[in-house]
Amino acid sequence: MKQVRAGEAVIDAQRSAGYESSSGFRDAFSKIMGSAPTKFDKHSPILKASWLDTPLGPMLAISDEEALYLLEFVDRRGLEREIERLRLKAKTAIIPGNTPPIISIESELKSYFEGTLREFKTPIHLLGSTFQKLVWEELSRIPYGQTRSYTDQAKAVGKQTAYRAVANANGANQIAIVIPCHRIIKANGDLGGYGGE
Repeated sequence: MKQVRAGEAVIDAQRSAGYESSSGFRDAFSKIMGSAPTKFDKHSPILKASWLDTPLGPMLAISDEEALYLLEFVDRRGLEREIERLRLKAKTAIIPGNTPPIISIESELKSYFEGTLREFKTPIHLLGSTFQKLVWEELSRIPYGQTRSYTDQAKAVGKQTAYRAVANANGANQIAIVIPCHRIIKANGDLGGYGGE
């Protein structure tokens, strides 16, 4: 991948990777990177994924070199589909590795769970509709230790009757804990189908 990104001939990358068969190399490259080596966008960012251990269970963090794209609990239902949607939306590959945002969020999560951090500073990259981004940004404004109902959240984004749409946007949040969708509860005080349950 590095050789192809650098503009080297595909055949040279194939040989360096130890593939005698160009079709075998093309298939392996396509499976990992999402496209054939000759169609690979050399300017597209590569996302890296890393496993993080937390007191609530393991999480998966995915980022490029600049910002966090996904932070989810490993046992979340549909995580594989969520990762595939992310790969398709970002038009890039996701490979194992570490980045400055992943190192940052790992440190911040440790402090958060120790009770010494209330506001995250790790840069995030939101991939969603305009409405989803509006809901996620408003979620981030809910103060630490406070909750809102879905109705209150709908009012906060200027869509008083759209509490179901707000609930759907909450459910589509790909950056757990940092974008605190867990702070939205039912009007009666119960949890409302939090995706991380």
